Amino acid sequence: MNILIGIAIFYLVLIVAFYIFQHFVFFRPEILPSTFEYKYEFPHEELSFNMEDGGKINGIYFTVPNSKGVVYYFKGNSRSIKGWGKFSKDFLSKGYDFFMVDYRGFGKSKGKRTETIIYNDMQHIYKWLTKKYKEENIIIYGRSLGSGIAARIASWNTPKMLILDSPYYSLTHQLRRFAYWMPIKYILRYRIPTFQFVRSLTVPLHLIHGNNDLLITHNHSEKLLAENPTLGKIHTIENGRHNNLPSFKQYHKVLYEILE
Repeated sequence: MNILIGIAIFYLVLIVAFYIFQHFVFFRPEILPSTFEYKYEFPHEELSFNMEDGGKINGIYFTVPNSKGVVYYFKGNSRSIKGWGKFSKDFLSKGYDFFMVDYRGFGKSKGKRTETIIYNDMQHIYKWLTKKYKEENIIIYGRSLGSGIAARIASWNTPKMLILDSPYYSLTHQLRRFAYWMPIKYILRYRIPTFQFVRSLTVPLHLIHGNNDLLITHNHSEKLLAENPTLGKIHTIENGRHNNLPSFKQYHKVLYEILE
């Protein structure tokens, strides 16, 4: 009996600990001092957006002459735009401007972070972009954790297209794979149901996924495609894993074909 009570207490402690500290499960930010200067080989501008609740969103904006439009890029859950800015070259070289921000608590961005707040912040910035570009010239690109957020913003608007790189069906679905023994439905504060957003899309959807991705498996993209098959298409990168797709020539070929 004592052993059973001990196991029950341990189980409850784990659940409470996950509920309190789940920010650290989903977000692994790199915090930068306000004096930090971004350095890239391409011309860029640092921008900051002051939000109504006192939060601050920091971003970098790359431009090319006579651009075809802009790629609004939603990064993954680690580091800051300091390390993610290198991906701008994949789009600049194809004639597109590139814009990326840090979520609150990452880089120089500050303020309370919740799922709803993230959506609202990113929508605020999308509206800023529409003052500079027609929606038909805005491409939304979401990578890993950012794929669900990108899908939310695309579902609220009518950009040229939505590109999801190694996306997940929902954070609930993903977490159940690793923590099936926990009551995820009741304790998860970040659900990001990508599939629901994909259902309401009215713009073309491109899913890029490696078939050797062990973190977010290829079947997540398959399930997402099933939610809106008339608008969607999967581009499978043979032998691609979760964090190495840009190292494949096939990825760049696929990206070029999509952007063209």
